[in-house]
Amino acid sequence: MRRIIAEDPDWSLAIVPFLSNLCLQSIVRNFEEKPIYDELTPIQRDFIEERLLPSLPLRVTANLISDGVYWKRCCEQQWDLCDVTHYGHSWKRMFFERRMESIIELFIPDVTEPKSVLEMVPYCKNYIKRLDISQLLPPVKDPQKEEEEYGSELASENDYDRPSMDHFDFGMLLNKLTNLEELHLVYRVKQCGMNFEWNMFEMTDRDCESLAQALKSCETLKLLRLHQSHIDDKKCRLLVKYLLDHPSLRELDFSHNLISDRGARAIGKLLARSKLEILNMCDNDIRGPGGKAIAHALSKNSTLLSLNLRLNRLRDEGGQAIGKALLNNNTLRHLHLGANEVMLPTAIALSKALVQNNTLSSINLSCNNLGEDGGKALAEAMSHNTSVTECDIHLTEVDEKIVSFINQVVWTNQSLEQKKRAKESKNK
Repeated sequence: MRRIIAEDPDWSLAIVPFLSNLCLQSIVRNFEEKPIYDELTPIQRDFIEERLLPSLPLRVTANLISDGVYWKRCCEQQWDLCDVTHYGHSWKRMFFERRMESIIELFIPDVTEPKSVLEMVPYCKNYIKRLDISQLLPPVKDPQKEEEEYGSELASENDYDRPSMDHFDFGMLLNKLTNLEELHLVYRVKQCGMNFEWNMFEMTDRDCESLAQALKSCETLKLLRLHQSHIDDKKCRLLVKYLLDHPSLRELDFSHNLISDRGARAIGKLLARSKLEILNMCDNDIRGPGGKAIAHALSKNSTLLSLNLRLNRLRDEGGQAIGKALLNNNTLRHLHLGANEVMLPTAIALSKALVQNNTLSSINLSCNNLGEDGGKALAEAMSHNTSVTECDIHLTEVDEKIVSFINQVVWTNQSLEQKKRAKESKNK
């Protein structure tokens, strides 16, 4: 017998590729010019997606390749941290949301071409549900050499040469994102270093006007979070004006701003003309009159589930009003009045509400001076309450024995709630 030894020692009949694989490889090589995808089986699509270049133009891939391996590869190539659980387990959604966020965060007014944003819209509008914008850049300032050379008179004349916009104009985008449900915004510049200026950390009146109009046009929006952006009463009232009767808005977060009583009155009006379920006004400058305005709206509201007024200055004027409003409210479940300088009168008003109200399940009065008498009033009310499963009264000058008694009632209510849920699930 004769042995025939191949010139390639690694050659084997087993490595001869199937004709179908050769065809698929040809599709991969020519995908940009002749994309073939819908006609393939799921197994063949997986083969294609594992081999396509992530750098292919979006005009080819965006509305053709379904969510899966290809978009996972695109994400992992661009970002080191890719937690798909934050995007509804959709790699395609992650890619387009983070891509659009990056474009907006690096947009410089009068420098970046708006078409860089608009060109993305046809590819991403069906996949973006949330935008989390962590910075918005202001226009680039002209060098001040002329001011040094010609004096302040010329500089004052140049003040009239304002840019076309102060930050990214959301009016060009929001009405085109037909599935957008959440918008998180902060008007600030990250890592500004020695170029720090206070106006880098606030929205201007023009920003507010354009954003307000854009929000009205975005009828799918369910959550708006606009925090740490120096929003004052004027801006708050303008934003609320365009949010009145919004068809889908359910959660509003204006925390860490400069909103005072006039802005709070506008928020009260919004509660009367919206279907808000969660309202966060933490760390503003709302005082007694503003608290009364919100309380008046709360007494007539039937949709709000959570109200956070922590770190304001309601004092007893506002705190008492909130307590009285709870006598007529049957929907609110979570109330946070921590660090509001409320005292005994507020504790008494809330105690009366706790006896009658069977809906409220969480109340936070921490960092207030309720005193021993305030603690006793709350303890007496809690002895008749079966709905509150969270009650935070630390740093309130309440006696430890009273705190212990209230905690015991809360634990009992928690146990009752767990048994109730177990029984309901068993019946299902």
